[in-house]
Amino acid sequence: MVYIIGHRGGRNLWPENSLSGFRKLAEMPVEGVEFDVHLTRFGELLVIHDATLDRTTDHSGPVFDLAPGEHRSVRLKDSDGEAIPTLDEVLEIFKFSALELHIELKADAKGDAYPGLERRAANLVDSLKLADRSFLTSFHASVLQTVREVAPHIRTLSSFDRAAAERGGLRSGLKKMEELADIIAVEKSLLATHWDEITSFIPFDRLGAWVPNHTADIAYWLAKPVRQITTDRPDLALSIRGS
Repeated sequence: MVYIIGHRGGRNLWPENSLSGFRKLAEMPVEGVEFDVHLTRFGELLVIHDATLDRTTDHSGPVFDLAPGEHRSVRLKDSDGEAIPTLDEVLEIFKFSALELHIELKADAKGDAYPGLERRAANLVDSLKLADRSFLTSFHASVLQTVREVAPHIRTLSSFDRAAAERGGLRSGLKKMEELADIIAVEKSLLATHWDEITSFIPFDRLGAWVPNHTADIAYWLAKPVRQITTDRPDLALSIRGS
């Protein structure tokens, strides 16, 4: 069975990375949830995709610059007045579920990794005894390497896209990520185009596809021998898979 992972909590169904969305996803028979974490200059771990507030909230500017507690006054767009969640608030929702937690460690507005984010996230995961269900994920090899060093007991996932293939070469880039990650999640069009080459050296049970969202696309990837798909439409994926 191909695992279904709710991307940003299932962002085509409800506000992305929102507590209400996470609560609804937790009630669905999916296998996992994916969400994103940024670090503020004051050490707060906030669950939001972009490095800036502009696209998904009623504020603007870098997430990094939020003052302590200021996230509580930042409202998510298309929500019923919800604030940006903290990582501990999100983890509490899934604490007693069986879902895998795919926790993406994001970069700042300049594209640089946040110093210390890996350890802070791992420490919080450990404090809630969620390490066995968690993956710390990243597009950046250096972040995954740091996770291996500071939290070797927590599994890792590498997100891999065309930009990564262009920077380091498809095979060499994936080979490097294979050394650092338990799962390699490849952008769907890249994976489809290079299916034979990629699957010649990445085992099926370590391979994922992101982000199929439409009926034919989801059905195509659910029929492939991959470990998982990460989708914004977990409801549609469940319907196609037959739950």
